[in-house]
Amino acid sequence: MPPFSRSQCREWALQVLYQAEFSGRPGEEVVLRFWRHFHRRSKPPAYLQELVFGVQAHQAEVDGLIARYSEHWRLERMAAVDRNLLRLGAYELLYQPGIPAKVVLNEAVELAKRYGSEGSGAFVNGLLDRIREAVGRKP
Repeated sequence: MPPFSRSQCREWALQVLYQAEFSGRPGEEVVLRFWRHFHRRSKPPAYLQELVFGVQAHQAEVDGLIARYSEHWRLERMAAVDRNLLRLGAYELLYQPGIPAKVVLNEAVELAKRYGSEGSGAFVNGLLDRIREAVGRKP
């Protein structure tokens, strides 16, 4: 199986989280269906699974942080892409201390620019930076 970058795993995790939210199916099932659709002969990368399962296992805590530090935005009113990117980024800030916060923010912003609306990059960057500060991660 070819090695997949963390960047690629983050992109796939965003897609899986988005699909899981709308289908109401558990992350494990969605990861396997997603992966089998695109890569029939291999297993999903460990980091993809870690991200999806981690976000879902800690979703209440992650959503609480997002809600606390978003100004004038309720979680359910956020665009689905932005909401799931924020979940992914907040999870990495909280539970992936070996990944520099700058990398987490940059990757989230790039995905927001690619998949979100015109203002998604700035929105995701600002909110994740507030969360980064709150959880005591250095820039």
